[in-house]
Amino acid sequence: MIIPLQITGRDVELTEAIENSIRQKAKKLELFYDQIMRCRVVVEAPHKRQRKGVLYNVRIDIKVPDGELVVKKEHNEDLYVAIRDAFNSARRQLQDYSRQRRGEIKYHEESPLARVSKLFPDKGYGFLTAVDGQEIYFHKNSVLGVNFENLEIGMQVRYVAALGEQGLQASTVRTT
Repeated sequence: MIIPLQITGRDVELTEAIENSIRQKAKKLELFYDQIMRCRVVVEAPHKRQRKGVLYNVRIDIKVPDGELVVKKEHNEDLYVAIRDAFNSARRQLQDYSRQRRGEIKYHEESPLARVSKLFPDKGYGFLTAVDGQEIYFHKNSVLGVNFENLEIGMQVRYVAALGEQGLQASTVRTT
């Protein structure tokens, strides 16, 4: 970090052990992205409840070359858990930011296409025919986005299938 780590406690006294824990976790963040310019951690206990005790909030502001990442974890009764959760969230944000900077983009493969080939409305199931001609069973509960009763033979759908006890079964069927 170009600017040293800043740790602030609001309405809570930060012990040396807590500050050391924060320093260790902040140092680990640099393993995920080594161009952090500044990191500021604010720990606060804004509410003192009579029955359950103190709730802690942790906010982490991380300055990076093209912007700032902000993590805000609220209302946890255990200060160490609140700090851990906030730094875990900061790590995930830094990893995503780093991937974006490197030009890595997540691609999600689209579900395959099929056509509704057989329907048995009274029994609550039907069959799809995939592009390769394979027949796939589906139950009315696997249909998303439209009611099973509104499906028609020949309708194009996308599906997610897995091998079941009696062959290929669609766990999800969506109309296109």
